[in-house]
Amino acid sequence: MKSRIRLLLLLAAAAGLGGQAMAAEPSFSRQELLEKAFEPGGPRLDVRVARVVLPVGYKTPLHTHEGPGPRYVVRGRVRVEEGGQSNTYEPGQVFWESGQWMSIENVGENEAELILVELAKPK
Repeated sequence: MKSRIRLLLLLAAAAGLGGQAMAAEPSFSRQELLEKAFEPGGPRLDVRVARVVLPVGYKTPLHTHEGPGPRYVVRGRVRVEEGGQSNTYEPGQVFWESGQWMSIENVGENEAELILVELAKPK
């Protein structure tokens, strides 16, 4: 998995060297911090911890994650739409994401950073 990611990053960097520079659209970044199998006395779960950084004004399309879990806001201000509800969170706040269809938007004046913990069924 890591070698696949490295290859994709290398190809992306190489593609950027040839041709004219294009204005990059804002995008989020995600850094995996931990991935571990977990067996809570029932079926095994994979636990993933990731850092996500959202540029100012960035809003994800509706999407799902591989599993539910807590999300911790490190910095910035985000609006989360999930299950027909909209809630705003600030640094130091934690919210539970259900794994259902959701969207998140950086509604602050600076980058937003979150730590995600996902509890997912093994692939």
